[in-house]
Amino acid sequence: MTPIGTVRTARTTPEDDHWAPVTSLIELDDAQLSADAVAGLDEFSHLEVVYSFHLCDPAKTTRGARHPRGDTALPRVGVLAQRVKDRPNHLGVSPCELLKVEGLRLHVRGLDAIDGTPVLDIKPYLTEMTPPGAEIREPAWVHEVMKAYW
Repeated sequence: MTPIGTVRTARTTPEDDHWAPVTSLIELDDAQLSADAVAGLDEFSHLEVVYSFHLCDPAKTTRGARHPRGDTALPRVGVLAQRVKDRPNHLGVSPCELLKVEGLRLHVRGLDAIDGTPVLDIKPYLTEMTPPGAEIREPAWVHEVMKAYW
């Protein structure tokens, strides 16, 4: 895959919590996208950003089960049952608030990606993509892990 842009932000190290106030700039690559690639994007309040966990050490990739955040008080669950960065393919998918579109520069808030992160794709966040009548179910430990994330 070829990145379509790069995240620019003051946050330079991967951290687990307090992402809500973080503002970032996504600089889209004009060699990959034309200026009209963002036409209509400013009508959306939120985006889903697909990016690469580019600083992850391949030797630390989780391919089985582990305790979320290494907390042994939490149940051991498979890598596909959590959103850990040290995962196969090192892909991240995160929602964030779109603040402003300036040409191929997207100003966002709450994107949990660090400075220099390669952006692979961007999609508008659509509530209509939730399956009709969906009742979202998640285990209790998720609340514990996410309580300070945003």
